[in-house]
Amino acid sequence: MNYMPGTASLIEDIDKKHLVLLRDGRTLIGFLRSIDQFANLVLHQTVERIHVGKKYGDIPRGIFVVRGENVVLLGEIDLEKESDTPLQQVSIEEILEEQRVEQQTKLEAEKLKVQALKDRGLSIPRADTLDEY
Repeated sequence: MNYMPGTASLIEDIDKKHLVLLRDGRTLIGFLRSIDQFANLVLHQTVERIHVGKKYGDIPRGIFVVRGENVVLLGEIDLEKESDTPLQQVSIEEILEEQRVEQQTKLEAEKLKVQALKDRGLSIPRADTLDEY
C-alpha cells in the first residue's frame, strides 16, 4: 500500500461508513460516496446524531454534501463495534426536547455568570459583537 498525499488518501475509504464532525458542532454519520481535492464530501444514507448526556438520537438526512472547509473530523466507523456503545438511543422527539432543555440550562447559567461578573464590575463582550476574523 503506497502513501497518497492529501484527500487522495481517502480514496480507499469510499463506500465505508464514516462519522463526520462539522465546524458548527453537528455530527453526521453516513457512507462516504465521493470526495474531491478540496475535501468536499458526499455522504449517503446520512443521519445527524445528537448527543445529550448518555442518550442519543438519529435524524435521517439522506444524501448530504459537505463542504471541505466545514469538516473538523472524519473517521471510519468500525461496523463490528458500532452497536457496542454505552449510550441509549431515544426517539427524535425526545432527543430534541432534551437538547432544548440542555441549551436553555446553559443559557441560564451563562446569564448568571455574566450577572455575577457585572456585579463585580467586570464585563464579557457578547459573542455576537466580536469580530470573527
